[in-house]
Amino acid sequence: MAFAILNQHNQSRFTAESEETLLAAALRHRRLLPYGCRDGRCGACKCDLISGDIAPYRAPTPALAPGEAETGKILLCQARATSDLVINIEELATSAPLRVENLPCQVKTVHQAARDVLIVHLALPPNRDFDYLPGQYIDILLRDGQRRSFSIANRPEDSRQNGIELHIRRVPGGRFSARAFESTKPKEILRISGPYGSYILRSAPPTPLLMVAGGTGIAPIKALLEQVFTQPSEQPIELFWGARDPQDLYLADWLEALGRKHPNLRYTPVLSEDCPDWDGARGFVHEQVASRHTDLSGHDVYASGPPVMLEALQPVLAARHHPAERFFFDSFEYAAASAADAQSPA
Repeated sequence: MAFAILNQHNQSRFTAESEETLLAAALRHRRLLPYGCRDGRCGACKCDLISGDIAPYRAPTPALAPGEAETGKILLCQARATSDLVINIEELATSAPLRVENLPCQVKTVHQAARDVLIVHLALPPNRDFDYLPGQYIDILLRDGQRRSFSIANRPEDSRQNGIELHIRRVPGGRFSARAFESTKPKEILRISGPYGSYILRSAPPTPLLMVAGGTGIAPIKALLEQVFTQPSEQPIELFWGARDPQDLYLADWLEALGRKHPNLRYTPVLSEDCPDWDGARGFVHEQVASRHTDLSGHDVYASGPPVMLEALQPVLAARHHPAERFFFDSFEYAAASAADAQSPA
């Protein structure tokens, strides 16, 4: 049975089958609503249910705080309609509708960029377009039906020539990442699905941007920076990248060169471990943001990295008058080592 879904925010409409989530239905109709992890953890797809009924959730929904459901909050990635619905959520404008596809890709290059980070480029099939927005992610489809999610680290124009760029962190006990480090070679075929996610650039000049990355959270931010600098820009951009030690800053040369070319980009690497020869910023990235800013009310903030970093950053932003609706995030979560090993962007 199909139900009519009306988004009150912009009066857009789509239909949802009773067995599919509202998010899956929206994507099927090429509507880009905010979302990330697709499994109820990140909260990026949280919205208001104005009228209608949904079925009980089939899985835990940690992104819904106690009492939120009673106030009409739902998660699009988990909610299934049992009647016609009216919802209210901002729909993201794109230049063209995006279609989720499953494609076979050939490993083009494999480069170990740090002790536990691989940069892999996947060549798209000949004569096949794969449209996505900088900041989105793909799933790698494993033979047993499981998926591993990775942000795309380059913009679409570059991927057509050089392949889709992925930054893969080795996770202890991880099934896919361990195999990637040990045996992935050029010409291997991997199946991908995507694009997914709504961590895309929503800002326009002259709004200043604050970007915060932790570890391989630099991957989608790299794609966003490439997008910003496709044209001459004087938009102020400040980037903090948190890592353990200098060798973890595997894109440092690229970022420093980008900063020399574009003086409006200010890049600050931050190390959390004690490194005697390091004379740069120390501690955690949210501490550096706090020490350098007293008012962020006019900024748009893009952050990507582990949940603990995002959780520590949010009160810092709130204390500096930053509007919560201008905080865009990509949460890199890892499942238990015995079962999974990939980021879940949000």
